[in-house]
Amino acid sequence: MLRPVVVGLDGSRESLAAADWAAREALRRGVPLRLVHAWEAASPQPSTLPELEAPRFWSRRILREAMDRVNERYPQVYLSAEQIARPASDALVSACAEGELLVLGSRAFSGFGGFLAGSVALATVARVTRPVVLVRADETPASERMPGSDGKPSTRAPYREVVVGIDTAHVCDDVLAFAFESAALRSAPLRVVHAWQQSISPGPGAKSTSAQDDAERELAGVLGPWREKHPTVEIHELVANDHAAHLIQSSVTDAGLLVVGRRNRPARVGTHTGRVDHAVMHHVRCPVAIVPHE
Repeated sequence: MLRPVVVGLDGSRESLAAADWAAREALRRGVPLRLVHAWEAASPQPSTLPELEAPRFWSRRILREAMDRVNERYPQVYLSAEQIARPASDALVSACAEGELLVLGSRAFSGFGGFLAGSVALATVARVTRPVVLVRADETPASERMPGSDGKPSTRAPYREVVVGIDTAHVCDDVLAFAFESAALRSAPLRVVHAWQQSISPGPGAKSTSAQDDAERELAGVLGPWREKHPTVEIHELVANDHAAHLIQSSVTDAGLLVVGRRNRPARVGTHTGRVDHAVMHHVRCPVAIVPHE
């Protein structure tokens, strides 16, 4: 049975952009698309009181309008929709467990030119066991591709590159598998970014390039089996002495998709995301895929 791409809807511009992106991804993967809207009901049964029925009405309207939009723009996709009477994060975590991946809208934060993922998105990302992709409101079919020959946005131009950030000390196959598959589905280049930091200064006579050389060799060793598994994927490596979050953010200016990992690690109070995940969720403009791993 094919696992669907699941998208969470709340009626916002961001969630509609997420539904569009999710429809294109479902077509790329050849899987169904499932639209989900969560709402907290006082009772699972219909009520005769208008004030209690209003949330159910708006939930149906959000799903109906999103379905009409997707059917008009992507008629080839196999589409289903569901209302879930549960808190949003709980509903999305449950729906995602049955899907290939979860797609959510991520709203803009105008104060400092960055972005704010939103409390529901943050809580969901920290709990799900499947990849989550966060999509901004201004994402369009043309924005995930290179400009056309005339320099203008084009839906016929090649896809922009996929970027993946990895730590060679804690290699995760799930993250690399998602990144390589995403690049292969798009026939896009894959840029692999690895940041290293030298904790102490090299001693007298030591080569300043030795740590860089070691990092490059480690990355080449990690990528060797993946090159063999995906011979058609064009790979570009970027290794630098830098903070991981900074290096990744500076590497995605022209990217169509960023892939990062999130280690499953229970916190003393609730769950959380790592520093790199938190930074890219808030500041990277292209869609961000966060892949959980052990």
